[in-house]
Amino acid sequence: MSVMMQEIQPHWSILRPFLTIQNEQDYDRLVNQLNELLDEVGTDESHPLYEFLDTLGTILHAYEQAHHPMPGASGADVLDFLMEEHDLRQSDLPEIGSQGVVSEILSQKRELNVRQIRALAARFHVSPAVFL
Repeated sequence: MSVMMQEIQPHWSILRPFLTIQNEQDYDRLVNQLNELLDEVGTDESHPLYEFLDTLGTILHAYEQAHHPMPGASGADVLDFLMEEHDLRQSDLPEIGSQGVVSEILSQKRELNVRQIRALAARFHVSPAVFL
């Protein structure tokens, strides 16, 4: 056994619950742990636990990708969702164009263009990437 492994082995029983996910209970526990770390560490990259927060986020992300994949959504799907959430009609989105243009986008007969995506991202305070 290497020196590194000899040093890690006595600590593994303490670290393992924070670095492995075997089931949904482990997942839920680590999500709660991540939330606690976010409350304490936030975005302070100089905080001593920042790298642990980053590692825990990576572990959770890998588990989510494997066990809870996000279904794909088109820009039209995202727009439709945001319109419903904000109780908007097609005519309430002049930054996209006429009601007919909005209708064509929602029915996926027309794609959102860069100008429209930027305007929607600003309006709904989201990343433009959500429409791509």
